[in-house]
Amino acid sequence: MADGAIATWIGHSSTLVQTRTGSFLFDPVFSERIGPVRWAGPRRVTAPGIPWSALPRIDAVLLSHDHFDHCDLPTLKRLARRNVPLFAAPLGHMRLLNSVGAGGRTVEMDWWQARELPGGASVTLVPALHWCRRRPGDGNRRLWGGFILRSGNRTVYYAGDTAYSAGLFGEIRRRFGEPDLALLPIGAYEPRWFMSGVHMNPDEAVRAHRDLGARRSLGVHWGTFQLADEGREAPLRALEAALSGAGIPNEEFLTLPPGGSATV
Repeated sequence: MADGAIATWIGHSSTLVQTRTGSFLFDPVFSERIGPVRWAGPRRVTAPGIPWSALPRIDAVLLSHDHFDHCDLPTLKRLARRNVPLFAAPLGHMRLLNSVGAGGRTVEMDWWQARELPGGASVTLVPALHWCRRRPGDGNRRLWGGFILRSGNRTVYYAGDTAYSAGLFGEIRRRFGEPDLALLPIGAYEPRWFMSGVHMNPDEAVRAHRDLGARRSLGVHWGTFQLADEGREAPLRALEAALSGAGIPNEEFLTLPPGGSATV
């Protein structure tokens, strides 16, 4: 693979990034439903783009925050049983990861804190404009964020869930340079009066792409679970319009079918 990177969209925000130093899973969710109980909650409308049996050896799992569509305990338990060597998460997630048998392999991180990963890669937790809560009464008791993954001479930015902020994306660019690949959320944005403080819409994701100076971006956080008022295909149409309005070619900011891959 030389110094390249391959990103494969599994569905929603779940993305596999493979580099010469290892294979890394961002916010893996393989469950049929998401929520506090397995028999209720939003049901996925597309199967995972990589079947569980086809997953490669995973060197690290990177968790952005505790919401059920990003931190799926049944999936994490299965990964812990596969002996994934490292789980990286923001501060406050140790108890959740202990509950699935991954606590002894978990590192908790603060914003701007860096960790070395197996194989020679490194990861830094970066801020995001979002929040945390899994049950009534535990709001914002855990931290949230995105990640900068560095492997060889390639940099991948995963935004997690975040609202738009030119200052935030500009600071990430200032500290880490222009990412080779940015994984940016484009879904779950309507109604704006409610969602604008925690989720970008496609137009804002395009602005984030430009603020970051990303060589290529991949739209995630759409098309798998019905979490907001817009339709399943609406983020794709809105992203196409935003790219056209900004004069950015579609191949510079991609969306993929489940299981589709982009190479950097």
